[in-house]
Amino acid sequence: MSALVFLKLFVIFAIVAIGWAVAKSGRLGGGDPARTLSNAAFYIFVPALLFRTTARIDFHHLDGRVLLAFFGPSVALLLIVYAAHRVRPSNVQDAAVPSVRAITATFGNTVQIGIPMAAALFGDTGLAIHVTVVSLHSLTLLTLLTALVELDLARERRRADPADTRLVRMIATTARNTVIHPVVLPVLAGLAWNALGATLPAFADDILLVLGQAVVPLCLVLIGVSLAHYGVRGAVRGALWLSLLKLVVQPIAVFALARWGFGLTGVPLAIVVMMAALPVGSNALVFAQRYQTLQAETSTATVVSTLGFVVTAPIWLALLHAFG
Repeated sequence: MSALVFLKLFVIFAIVAIGWAVAKSGRLGGGDPARTLSNAAFYIFVPALLFRTTARIDFHHLDGRVLLAFFGPSVALLLIVYAAHRVRPSNVQDAAVPSVRAITATFGNTVQIGIPMAAALFGDTGLAIHVTVVSLHSLTLLTLLTALVELDLARERRRADPADTRLVRMIATTARNTVIHPVVLPVLAGLAWNALGATLPAFADDILLVLGQAVVPLCLVLIGVSLAHYGVRGAVRGALWLSLLKLVVQPIAVFALARWGFGLTGVPLAIVVMMAALPVGSNALVFAQRYQTLQAETSTATVVSTLGFVVTAPIWLALLHAFG
């Protein structure tokens, strides 16, 4: 990897460490500071970023093969992890466990690490492809997972109240909670604005830009605060296998489909494979915080996978050089 990518990794660890140190010092006050930061991210900053991103997607320049090569295996792995926990429930009795583990195993750090990596290693051509895939990353994975987790929560509520057998009401509640959601609603609104072909007013675009720029530092600080608040006791084992899925299994699946399924070579192949090989993204922790499930495991997996990326990234680059 280039010096720029290593520098970005160092910056990420430094910001996480700052969040951990401040939380350990007690200067964030009592209660659950991780929850407070997560709510700020989920209800203010992330919606602004998602709306602005989807409102500006240029659908005319999307390469279908590249998108399918990345999202096909990624969504398949997401559904496999989700289904595995639905069929064999975790010891942690929580309806949100399948979805939280599914997002941790598949949602990569496509911005903080992905963008500088694409720019440094593959130039403007690679960066353009990377940004194209990133523009649909949250839209695809977060929207799907939100629908799944809200359906599971609705089932849990129905089991808790067996007398309530009104299926139509359960479906309506699930649909409402899925759409009126701080991730899905701004995405749908952004797509609607995009479809109108209108340009965002300058003042509105500036507001959204400033709010969206806060997502990266806030989420990195959140990881450190979560590590301090929840600790890592009992979370390391789960974090390790989730990191293995993210750093090894997902890029293998993407490489196989992209190379031998769609015949991609060169920069397009390298971009989708390296994007799949990225460590766990901070949005996974925001998702876990939203549903108050496995926060310690998710924050630990983010750190472990980022450390692991230092080892696995050069291996993937060597493999791409040999077969790409």
